[in-house]
Amino acid sequence: MAAPLTLLLLVAVTVRAALYRSSLADLISERVEVVSPLTAWKRVVEGLALLDLGVSPYSGDVFHETPLIIYLFHFLVDYAEITFMLADVITAVALYLSVKDYNKQVFRKQKYALEADRYPLDCLELIRSPKEMQYIPLKVAMFYLLNPFTILSCVAKSTCGLNNAVIALFVLSTIKGNVLLSAIFLSLATYQSIYPLTLCAAALLYLLQRQYIPVNLRRFSFWWFVAQYAFMYLGSLFVIVGLSFFLLGSWDFLPSVYGFILSVPDLTPNIGLFWYFFAEMFEHFRLFFLCVFQINVFFYTVPLSIKLKEHPVFLIFMQLAVISIFKSYPTVGDIALYMAFLPVWSHLHRFLRNIFLVSCVLLACSALFPVLWHLWIYAGSANSNFYYAITLLFNVAQILLVSDYFYAFLRREHHLSHGLYLKRKDGSEATLVLK
Repeated sequence: MAAPLTLLLLVAVTVRAALYRSSLADLISERVEVVSPLTAWKRVVEGLALLDLGVSPYSGDVFHETPLIIYLFHFLVDYAEITFMLADVITAVALYLSVKDYNKQVFRKQKYALEADRYPLDCLELIRSPKEMQYIPLKVAMFYLLNPFTILSCVAKSTCGLNNAVIALFVLSTIKGNVLLSAIFLSLATYQSIYPLTLCAAALLYLLQRQYIPVNLRRFSFWWFVAQYAFMYLGSLFVIVGLSFFLLGSWDFLPSVYGFILSVPDLTPNIGLFWYFFAEMFEHFRLFFLCVFQINVFFYTVPLSIKLKEHPVFLIFMQLAVISIFKSYPTVGDIALYMAFLPVWSHLHRFLRNIFLVSCVLLACSALFPVLWHLWIYAGSANSNFYYAITLLFNVAQILLVSDYFYAFLRREHHLSHGLYLKRKDGSEATLVLK
């Protein structure tokens, strides 16, 4: 598999290098779907200019990235294109290795279950074969590297690509069972954008499985492991924040980065749900609805963790999707990360109900974003309602996509436990309803 992966990486890098040299690069870097006030390269350049002048990059209301990002590009600004292409390559390779290791574990568990006769005879057609799983890691890398959303994000030099690389390394460390690296990369991802904090539950559940420690609130071993992981995570986060203070010499970055993410003062249009709603909001209601909107990302963590405690990798996929839909400043680069995991769940296709409709809606919305933006901003024949309507439809389609995969996953697990062809007590065919 090394040769196909190498060829894929070469093709992906070539496409990006060609687009960097084209006239489209400047146009892409201005698209509101691709960059946000947090991730725009133009703002990083302005922050670097302020830093070179001896002024804090956070003294104005322009730069909102973390100190480590600006000091990274302080040295690599002349190699920015290579840096972003390398970030995409690292993400793809990390996802490839993660899925490869995960598939080995799935096949091993499936083999033990078959030997123990845990599966009903009529659901053997649901069992995954090695041949079917062989090319899934390569498909995952392909889905990430050749996804137009990823390519646009890289060409625009959106710092979202760097965030994706950190999250991919966190996923790899977790699946490999490296507790320390998992905690370090999760703290780095949290430092970048707060929201990856919700991945902590999935990481703990997976690592507990790897350590053969049952999720039992009455067991000392459970709490001891949770305390160890929390100590490594919080310790790493403290070191990273302390390093940021040491580099910058002040705490100005805290309100400028995290306050900006949570309070959403910049209402530049994007593909998220916040901007239009808060542009129309009366000021005295703003704080209440801001809390309601922000809690969405964190609210689903507990019920999903309870329902998927035996399947933490699928929980990571669900959490990444929830983050990309409900975060305050989303871009297409966030969507590309969770969509890269779709080939891992290819065995669920027989249980998906709305996949064709949802795929068509996502494609149509992606095509209509620039059209409606042009009609609103340049032609003047439309208004913000048109653009927000397509944004709402795009996010509804994402929610339907994720909920469809969630339903399909739970249905397959139910069939593996109770049989594929369910019967009522009177012998008639039963219908499975998800409640």
